Amino acid sequence: MTPIAEPIPNDVEQLDAFHDLLPTLARALDVRDIFQHLSTVAARIVPHDEANLALVTDDASQFRLYASTRDGAPSMVCRGQDCPIGDADEPRIFETVPGPERGLRSGLSVPVRIDDRLVGVFALFSRQARAYSTRDLTLAERLAGYVEVALAHQRLAESAREAAVERERSANIENSVELLRAISNVLDIRTVFPQVSEIANKMLPHDRLTMMFHDQQGNIVFEAASTDELPDLTRIVKTAKHGPDVDFHIIDDFRTATLPIAEPADLRERLVAAGYRSFLIVLTRARDQAMGLGFWSKRPKAFDRSDVAVARRIADHVALAVSHEQLAAAAQQVAEAQTRAEHLESRVQTLVEELESRTGHGRVVGQSVEWLDVLKKATQVAETETTVLLTGESGTGKEVVARFLHRASARKGGPFIALNCAALPETLLESELFGYERGAFTGAQQAKPGQIELAAGGVLFLDEVGEMSPSAQAKFLRVLQEREFQRLGGTRLLKANVRVVAASNKDLRKAVERGDFREDLYYRLQVFDIRIAPLRERKTDILPLSESFLQEIGKSFGRPPAGLTHDAREALLMYDWPGNVRELRNALERAAILCEGGLISAQHLSLQAMGLPGRPVHAPTTDLNTVERDTIAQVLHDTHWNKSKAAKRLGLSRTQLYVRLRKYDLERPPA
Repeated sequence: MTPIAEPIPNDVEQLDAFHDLLPTLARALDVRDIFQHLSTVAARIVPHDEANLALVTDDASQFRLYASTRDGAPSMVCRGQDCPIGDADEPRIFETVPGPERGLRSGLSVPVRIDDRLVGVFALFSRQARAYSTRDLTLAERLAGYVEVALAHQRLAESAREAAVERERSANIENSVELLRAISNVLDIRTVFPQVSEIANKMLPHDRLTMMFHDQQGNIVFEAASTDELPDLTRIVKTAKHGPDVDFHIIDDFRTATLPIAEPADLRERLVAAGYRSFLIVLTRARDQAMGLGFWSKRPKAFDRSDVAVARRIADHVALAVSHEQLAAAAQQVAEAQTRAEHLESRVQTLVEELESRTGHGRVVGQSVEWLDVLKKATQVAETETTVLLTGESGTGKEVVARFLHRASARKGGPFIALNCAALPETLLESELFGYERGAFTGAQQAKPGQIELAAGGVLFLDEVGEMSPSAQAKFLRVLQEREFQRLGGTRLLKANVRVVAASNKDLRKAVERGDFREDLYYRLQVFDIRIAPLRERKTDILPLSESFLQEIGKSFGRPPAGLTHDAREALLMYDWPGNVRELRNALERAAILCEGGLISAQHLSLQAMGLPGRPVHAPTTDLNTVERDTIAQVLHDTHWNKSKAAKRLGLSRTQLYVRLRKYDLERPPA
């Protein structure tokens, strides 16, 4: 079918058509609203079957269809290298039209400029071939001029609206900034959070304001809310543990949005039931902690990207308040910790001074960081009734610490009873520990209270608790669990009013793994563990200990304390002391005898002679069993295997020494 040719309009008709466009364009605030009418009027000037207005994108790289008389949503006209932006700067007529399925066979396009800058193209298309002439092109340019006026009018109106909104928001921000700063001075922003929401509402309307943080698992925790709605919504578990790549997120409508939430599973239903439809969250930081400020609205699509800047400014004020609160809390914690530390140090010094006049095991001497840390921990736990486990190599001063702890406790007026579990055979240990009734065993002519009873109201110190027999372990576990026990041969339950401090030079954890020590008893003893470092790890304690020991030795000898030469001090500091403090005292006592009242030299100390054959003196071994075995073997060698002298030299009873000789297979000298 041949299309019917449109009649060519005369000049009067064209002038009337142009005149009719003016009131239409003057009333328009959006060209898209009047584009269909514009096309109808323009057809009286330049006949056409389709009219299009395409605008340049923000990056000036392509055209996007802005308004059209055809059906369908606006689309990209061209993009990338195939988009001749430069070609569109000139009017042109073309005989082929993209999209032949629409039946268009010819067309023309003219540039649309605002302030001499290309902003788009105005195009008319016809189903007739070669429908347009240069005269039509000139008329189309005049039509484009009207479109330019409409677009300029539209952009001015939009700019005016945006400027008015921005002025209003800026005024609200400036009027509220001082109040927000005042709020930032409170020590807990949660107490004034409704007031924060009220102020923020002047800048960004919302129905609910929330402050949220991430916990250690990456979940959302609500710290504050401006309303009492949804009181049980305190935590949200996300399906993805990582946060969004951007620092804000907008939900237009909770009814249709996809929520990456694992818990609570009914979050969407609860929010919609409470009336909430849309949401804006901005992310910021309060010191080193990630924080989110959420704006909730009961209107759908209440927020868009233009609200983000205002929301972020509000969030920054809230973050400032939270940071101030955190800094104040941190400063208070530091001050309290400093006060506690000063009180603790003062308490330690007082206790040391109280025990300074004592001799022997009562003296507390040392200035190393490691030793002072031990005393601080002992002072801290002393105020409680907690069971304490002291660990460390033999001879490090575990009983000294136990007595210090007793002195610092509320039980200092009660007895301090010490029992060495390795010094007694199994049956004797139990009778000493629990006591026995008359006739409990052969020779039990009368009842005898045990150490637990004797320590009533005070402290029971169990040294070398790792040597306790399995039977004694089981019975003593009941003492710790139930605070009751029975004497051997008895039937009456007795209450155990004691505090237990245990000590071990063994690794009890390994003993548990080997099955040599009960696991349940181990955990009962290890409520508060204090490790005492060996003397080689606290060299600064060697000389103060030496001076203290020499004073005690001098008193026992009835003469002034011996002094130390420079080379003796150097020798003391260079030696590794496998026997620890006990070995130091024995070496000094031996040297004090040899010097006959003079100065003690390195030769008097004879530390080189104390090294084992074939083994360096300063071998850095830290295995407790190896150190103990080597020390005993060396002392036996020095005393020509005289076990009485060796026991005295080591500070052990003969029974204790024999236990160790069997343990380390040292009962007879090597062949």
